[in-house]
Amino acid sequence: MSAGGGTKAIIAALVANAGIAAAKFTGFLITGSSSMLAESVHSLADTSNQGLLLLGQKTSQRKATRTHPFGFGRDRYFYSFIVALMLFSLGSVFALYEGIHKISHPEELTSPLVAVGILVVAIGLECYSFYTAIQESKKIKGDAGWWAFIRQAKTPELPVVLLEDAGALLGLIFALAGVGLSVITGDPVWDGIGTVTIGVLLGIIAIILIIEMKSLLIGEGASETDLDVIVDELAAGKVERVIHIRTLYIGPDEMLVAAKLALVPGLETADVAQAIDDAEARVRAKVPTAKLIYLEPDLDRALV
Repeated sequence: MSAGGGTKAIIAALVANAGIAAAKFTGFLITGSSSMLAESVHSLADTSNQGLLLLGQKTSQRKATRTHPFGFGRDRYFYSFIVALMLFSLGSVFALYEGIHKISHPEELTSPLVAVGILVVAIGLECYSFYTAIQESKKIKGDAGWWAFIRQAKTPELPVVLLEDAGALLGLIFALAGVGLSVITGDPVWDGIGTVTIGVLLGIIAIILIIEMKSLLIGEGASETDLDVIVDELAAGKVERVIHIRTLYIGPDEMLVAAKLALVPGLETADVAQAIDDAEARVRAKVPTAKLIYLEPDLDRALV
């Protein structure tokens, strides 16, 4: 997926979350619901997160420099990692704090029907954002399941938006349940319990994202499928065998391939150069993300 491949999903999430955050905060001011406050902070954090994802896409397109000869593609991983940290700190920790406080010091809700109405509208907007993210993800996930897509995707934005939207929808349901039970039972403690549940949910999602984004930021190689294709394409023509190979994603759309190749014995210098060029062309034709390829002819010492 190109840098703009997830832009539609990000913008949809940004617009939805900005509107939802304003509506939820208004609902909190009217009702005093801690669930509404937690959800307001959650949506505010999500809105900021979409801005960071867009910033990462923009900065990653900077041209390579002498200091950064491989470019700035990993900016997208960095900002996605920051998003995960913000989701944990602004979303999860705040919700847990507010929920525990509300359970310890329960307060009656005022105008609870206002909160219910706002939450129902917010669910509709989040469904739109989530649907957009799903449709954009289907374009690149292929036959992989959704969990496998989140774990294996090299493009960070769509997995982040997918998990954020899924968490937002569940959080809204928990908030609605908390407010509803508070009204039905007359016990505002349920509002606090709903808020704590939101905090736990956001914490789980944030930890998943932190783990996945950290892995991408440190550096991941080609998938098993792509690696097999690369090796097969290298070991053709006048290449007898791939002696040694390393791959690394230096950005979501750019993979580095470095390998030592055992060539057919007795080749002239010009033939060696042509064999290397042909091997590079074969790999790029089958794996377009393999844009940086460094191949070294060497002796196959296993046969010496």
